[in-house]
Amino acid sequence: MSEQSTTGPAAGTSVPSSEPAKVRYDDFAKLDLRVARVLEAREHPNASKLLLLKIRVGTVEKQIVAGIRGHYEPQALVGTQIVVVNNLEPAMIRGEESNGMLLAGSDDSGVVLVRPERELAEGAKVK
Repeated sequence: MSEQSTTGPAAGTSVPSSEPAKVRYDDFAKLDLRVARVLEAREHPNASKLLLLKIRVGTVEKQIVAGIRGHYEPQALVGTQIVVVNNLEPAMIRGEESNGMLLAGSDDSGVVLVRPERELAEGAKVK
């Protein structure tokens, strides 16, 4: 009688992974995570779940599109600091250009932005 493994799927079957793919440190290190200040925030004209944020990262101003509408009022974001992926390839999202991505967490209670614990210089590197 042969012994069967109890730790993995049977041959020829697939089990969905609940764990994300592993990323090498070298790949992670390519991300330029920075502190940004929100200068303006408004509702996206063509999408009910998106906000358009004008941000400043160091001395550079740019726009990002964020899926946080309904979780944050645009005016409440103005003047606050957030953490962004600064070197994300630009993308057109529902007709608006996005030049970065903010970081946020979510659970059953909603979405929470990743923010510095205290004020930092705009453009400060997140390590």
